[in-house]
Amino acid sequence: MGKKRADPSLKGKKPTNTSKAVKSRPVTKNPGGIRNKLKRSEMYGRYLLEKKAKKRELRLQRSKEAEELGEDAQHVKQTPRTLDNTREVEQTLVRPDDEEVMADEMEDEFAPYFSDEIRPKILLTTRPMPSGELFHFIGDLMRFFPQLFYYPRKSYSIKDICRYAINRDFTHLMVLSEKSKVCNGMIISHLRPSPDHVGGNARGGPTAFFKVSNVIKSTDVPNHGNASSHVPELVLNGFGTRLGHRAGRFLGSLFPHNAQFKGRQVATFHNQRDFIFVRHHRYVFEEGKETNKETKKPKTKARLQELGPRFTLKMKWLQEGTFDTQFGEYEWFHKRKEMDTTRRKFHL
Repeated sequence: MGKKRADPSLKGKKPTNTSKAVKSRPVTKNPGGIRNKLKRSEMYGRYLLEKKAKKRELRLQRSKEAEELGEDAQHVKQTPRTLDNTREVEQTLVRPDDEEVMADEMEDEFAPYFSDEIRPKILLTTRPMPSGELFHFIGDLMRFFPQLFYYPRKSYSIKDICRYAINRDFTHLMVLSEKSKVCNGMIISHLRPSPDHVGGNARGGPTAFFKVSNVIKSTDVPNHGNASSHVPELVLNGFGTRLGHRAGRFLGSLFPHNAQFKGRQVATFHNQRDFIFVRHHRYVFEEGKETNKETKKPKTKARLQELGPRFTLKMKWLQEGTFDTQFGEYEWFHKRKEMDTTRRKFHL
């Protein structure tokens, strides 16, 4: 009583081990959805090992094919997957030959600067009671931006400083903030109103706030040179969207567009993944030892010397008109939780 009889159909057959069958099964996708922590870590370890083995097989296969072809082998270098070449397609991405965007930029508030009709004049100030360390960065900015003048903040509000700057024909206002004696923020406000006020803002503007990071003073740059008073050439790179074009033209309006090529200086604003890298260089032409076979003259090489400073900008908001956080209307505001849904989404 109580004993179960063996099934005669299973006589002579070995019982299957289900655990071995599961282990032999390949892991085809990342097991991040498994709730059991121990099982998830075990499967993830197997997933990484199998992924590494597949890469090794492909590498061996490519090298074997190259050996068989010998000298006729044409190695096509595979482009690695990066956040830049796998970015999500932005709907406002601008083509280089977009006539509508070109027409808008010819009539915006920055057009007189790019056509060299107006030369920028910048008023620079800081937060109240700045530290002594911030003045080293101020000195670098005064050598970087032509026609930049420093005024102490004292107890004046930013609105009062805007009115003062407009009355004295300043075109831009720049306000620096700091934390732990290091610059961590920059407000830039365009003060000059649109010439005809058609499609522009009679109160001036726009105003932007940039988060500042990775500040390196000119004296701390390895093998740095000394900047001269020549107006540098301007390079704006990587601004691809409508917002990126506007931000790039805003930064470009801080420089006169009558570059003095004799100084051989270049100011660069390079946008990558919404981080704007700011650099200052001098280029030098040197004659190399190698000669050109056709002209039989020594080849000319270009060399860069960094002048400094180095710093990185990240735009947090863009506002219409001059600085007004209470009643100002925002053209764009960076909302991290809503906008940064994936690492491959960029706005500039």
